[in-house]
Amino acid sequence: MNRYPVWKYTILVIALLVGVVFTLPNFFGEAPAVQISAAKASVKIDSGTQNQVQEALKTAGIATDGITLDGSSVKARFESADLQIKAKDAIQKALIPDANNPAYVVALNLLSRSPSWLSALHAFPMYLGLDLRGGVHFMLQVDMPAALSKKVEALTGDIRTQLREKNIRHSGISRNGQVVDIRFRDSATLDAAKRVIQDQFAELATIEVPDGSDFKLIASIKPEAARKVQDQALKQNITTLHNRINELGVAEPVIQQQGLDRIVVQLPGVQDTAKAKDILGRTATLEVRMVDESAEARAAEGGTGPVPFGDERFLDRNGQAVIVKKQVMLTGENLTDAQPGFDNQTQEAAVHLTLDSKGARIFKDVTRENVGKRMAILLFEKGKGEVVTAPVIRGEIGGGRVQISGRMSTVEANDTALLLRAGSLAAPMEIIEEFTIGPSLGADNIAKGFHSVTWGFLVVVAFMCVYYMMFGVFSSVALGVNLLLLVSILSMLQATLSLPGMAAMALALGMAIDSNVLINERVREELRKGASPQAAIHAGYDRAWATILDSNISTLIVGIALLAFGSGPVRGFAVVHCIGILTSMFSAVFFSRGLVNLWYGRQKKLKGVSIGTVWRPDGGTQNALSKTEKV
Repeated sequence: MNRYPVWKYTILVIALLVGVVFTLPNFFGEAPAVQISAAKASVKIDSGTQNQVQEALKTAGIATDGITLDGSSVKARFESADLQIKAKDAIQKALIPDANNPAYVVALNLLSRSPSWLSALHAFPMYLGLDLRGGVHFMLQVDMPAALSKKVEALTGDIRTQLREKNIRHSGISRNGQVVDIRFRDSATLDAAKRVIQDQFAELATIEVPDGSDFKLIASIKPEAARKVQDQALKQNITTLHNRINELGVAEPVIQQQGLDRIVVQLPGVQDTAKAKDILGRTATLEVRMVDESAEARAAEGGTGPVPFGDERFLDRNGQAVIVKKQVMLTGENLTDAQPGFDNQTQEAAVHLTLDSKGARIFKDVTRENVGKRMAILLFEKGKGEVVTAPVIRGEIGGGRVQISGRMSTVEANDTALLLRAGSLAAPMEIIEEFTIGPSLGADNIAKGFHSVTWGFLVVVAFMCVYYMMFGVFSSVALGVNLLLLVSILSMLQATLSLPGMAAMALALGMAIDSNVLINERVREELRKGASPQAAIHAGYDRAWATILDSNISTLIVGIALLAFGSGPVRGFAVVHCIGILTSMFSAVFFSRGLVNLWYGRQKKLKGVSIGTVWRPDGGTQNALSKTEKV
């Protein structure tokens, strides 16, 4: 009656082993580390950088616990925080000779001490939130007027192209703030242009105003279209921040919208505010412009003449000047993907781009009109523009799939694709709030949270063992398994644990033991009715299951609602809460019954069970250890 088949015990053992393996990494703690990342798009992090870091630490006489090249950053770990600070100074001195023009970002960080065999099993510790691990918090204000101005600038070029295609002559098109001014010599031409704009640009509203002897049409973005532009700008900035910060290897950053025009960025583990600002400074604005290849422009490139009117001068990766036109053909918001590859005809290194529908149309027109000319891809970082590459247009390109090649090595093609995939900022941002949570405060929060969970667990275990005796021991073991499975699942999901999450963990313990209380009381009730111990155990678990399921489902619905509609700390609480409900149902019912079956199920003539004092209906009591017929 009360025996599990072998396959059920096998499942329980496997669940227990998996829980132990994935919980273990959380007990090894974190090591102080120094993280070296690129401060400029043109700087590459490779094995040479790793050797430089190793040599700098060797020269300074600082011992390390290991130096690794992890994606786009080099990480060196140390035994203590004192060595970490000294190492940071030594690395900065070696890699950044000019503090006004740093090529690298050297930041403090924390890395897991988990042994390699656990990492090989993909068993990693939970990420800790800002309140537990320490780190930096920023609130950024998005410049929405700049986003609108950028949109109007793009629309100005689009209107110019459409009027040229329709053979509608104008006296000049210019952007004036957030409106487009178009001048005409007669009203008939103005009316024709107005019809084109109304047909092709639904987001624009137009008005006619006199302009001396000429006629002027003013086009402005409609309010609903402006709100859409602002919303898209905010979302693109959030996506770009995710891509850039992830490329820098910051563990589990928090990047989320705050209000209509603000973004909150939290970087756990980064303790240096100045360097965290540098990390945010890695965000860039991408632009595609045509290279001016006139004689005047070539003279300006060589430094023997002035920059022609309507052009700008930028430097490429090799420090050579490139004269490009001010008109922006494409921006990063028109790109959907970028992958490195090779030109099928010349076998040169190339970057394959995928454009959205609007970008595909613009690029087709530009390449058709500029075959044999150079196109420059510029990356603007911290207000400074740099030419990433300036390939030659080999022919008209349509369909939204673009290949740029020429003067690129394979490494440069990979780097360029990486930068293009990361995207550009749709609008500038400014830090309006910042604060740092030190590692000592985070450690104090961890200690307090750990103590609350530990003491809550011990008090519950003591009560259960005293009140329910052996069944209390079974319940306590199941409660421990519940905590083990909860931590292991959070680790497998690489969830971020914060203080609200630890509160949910403590709450999960109380809710988990509630299921065992229902089971134990149900077994006592069956014993009071005169059932045999084996029958009482069987009926107790079977009849308590429906009540446990109903109560947990109702609580799970609330948790899912918090998860769906909450944000920030509320979502952190909801994640642990929902997972805790599921693990408690498994441990309280299936695992505890497995223990009971293992302990009592093999006894065919069981005369009593250790479940504390059974209260009789007539007011008498009897210890359940006594023979059943006396109960």
